[in-house]
Amino acid sequence: MITFLEGILEEALPTQIVVNVGGIGYQVLIPMSSFDRLPPPGAAVRVLTQLIVREDAHLLYGFATKEERDLFQLLTHHVSGVGPKLALAVLSGMSIIYFKAAVVAGDIAAISKIRGVGKKTAERVVLELKDKLGVVAEWEASSAAHAPSAEDLVIHDAVLALISLGFKQVDAHKALKKVIESANGDDITSERLVREGLKLLI
Repeated sequence: MITFLEGILEEALPTQIVVNVGGIGYQVLIPMSSFDRLPPPGAAVRVLTQLIVREDAHLLYGFATKEERDLFQLLTHHVSGVGPKLALAVLSGMSIIYFKAAVVAGDIAAISKIRGVGKKTAERVVLELKDKLGVVAEWEASSAAHAPSAEDLVIHDAVLALISLGFKQVDAHKALKKVIESANGDDITSERLVREGLKLLI
């Protein structure tokens, strides 16, 4: 089992990277959450990995943090109908903290907003992850400490909207932060955030 790669980042795309380890180039599929944390090409990089063996290919999936890999494994091993591709979509479309909070709260609507995740899949995610021993207790503690506020939820919806339009998660966050700072405490909606965020991104 390949658990991590450490080498030089040769290429970096939003969905995959190539890591040069001792002269061997490893192609690694990654979520957007990990892409946003990458150093520039040519720099040293360490990526946690999960090897998936299929009949026609051996595929390496990479993650910037242990929490990302743990969630990937939880989704692919314990939720029926969720494979590696959809697990990456979950990591790309929602932060781990928000995802945990949504599962604990049974917020199917929030989970189904992730690109590629429909209502039925979101229902299975909530049902099957809540049934796992230790998961609910651990996530409830995490969610209690990081429960999203109303403003956090508005920002989250705006970030998802900008990502769906093709912008990087990190760029979306930066743009929305500027919009919020310029609002001077005014109440803001996700629609306004998206509209004004687009002006900064385009």
